[in-house]
Amino acid sequence: MVRSPGPVLSTARLVMEPIRREDSGDLFDAVVSQEGVMRWLATGRADSRSAAETMCDDHVAHWARHGYGDFAVRDAATRAFLGRVGLRNRPRYGVDVGFAVHPRAQGRGVAGEAGRACLDLAFHRLALPVVFAFVLPGNAASIAVLRRLGAQADGAVRSSGLHCLRYRFDPAVTASAAGPAVDGGDSGLRLVYTSGPGDPEDMAALRDGASGPFGTNGLGLVEADKEHTLTAVRDGRPVACAGWLLRNMTFDGASRRVAGLGSLLVHPAHRGQGIARTLISVAVEHARAAGAETMMLLCPPELVPFYTQLGWRRPNVPVTCRQSDGTRRCPLTAMTYDMADLPEPTARIDLQGPPF
Repeated sequence: MVRSPGPVLSTARLVMEPIRREDSGDLFDAVVSQEGVMRWLATGRADSRSAAETMCDDHVAHWARHGYGDFAVRDAATRAFLGRVGLRNRPRYGVDVGFAVHPRAQGRGVAGEAGRACLDLAFHRLALPVVFAFVLPGNAASIAVLRRLGAQADGAVRSSGLHCLRYRFDPAVTASAAGPAVDGGDSGLRLVYTSGPGDPEDMAALRDGASGPFGTNGLGLVEADKEHTLTAVRDGRPVACAGWLLRNMTFDGASRRVAGLGSLLVHPAHRGQGIARTLISVAVEHARAAGAETMMLLCPPELVPFYTQLGWRRPNVPVTCRQSDGTRRCPLTAMTYDMADLPEPTARIDLQGPPF
């Protein structure tokens, strides 16, 4: 897959670039080899260069899967590596912001400045509905940074097998917290969330004369209108979109709150850049925030490998939907993304309405 690089962010003092495999040496020196840093990370102690390489590989894979992730943070004047700060998508909990800063850079506001840039990316460019942070009890310095950034205490969870305090960032509260100006570079891609179905003219322009490859177009099925839309905009023009709805469906006869994803369109000139992956990742987070337990989409069989790479599963059961002439078996392949640790169906899924 050909993919455009992630955004480069800059603040008054920092330059932040997506972590690469080549950053493993710097990551080892600044983070992995520093016991005073690693003791507060859920990953625990890891003091080898191979561990740093593995971490960098994980960060690169995360960027490829979601279109956002961890940044290598450098001093804008000297280019010295100061640590890593970024957004991490956890399938069980959603997106969180985390930071690990070299001891020599601690106490200088680096974590707060870089964290603010990540939150600006999350809310103003990715249109994420909420961002969390997980911190080990006793890490007073990190808790102070989170509070200055506008985080609110949100209970406790187990993350990576450890008891962690959870903090929550909401767009409105976070926007009111003071922070440095952030330059997002000139990549120009921004996601916009709106309630309701996508604009028909925009969707027709995105198809560019072709049928949508991700939905029920051309199969003679009547779709349900979407209730929510994400539009990817570049240079003021839409280049991709995705829509979804929330509905109670039945899995093996038991009701489940499901978000049905559809209307995923990317203009032909902008395909192969990972935009669809980012739209899907962010749409999942909106559905999670709205109370969905599972997200589902319907696709042709040839797209199953694409969604499997993104962590979706194919339930091996028949899927039925409703049309004006009664209940039909859906001719497309269903893929699901679990957000509540619920069991896979073993007998049947009923969409309890038209497909999406």
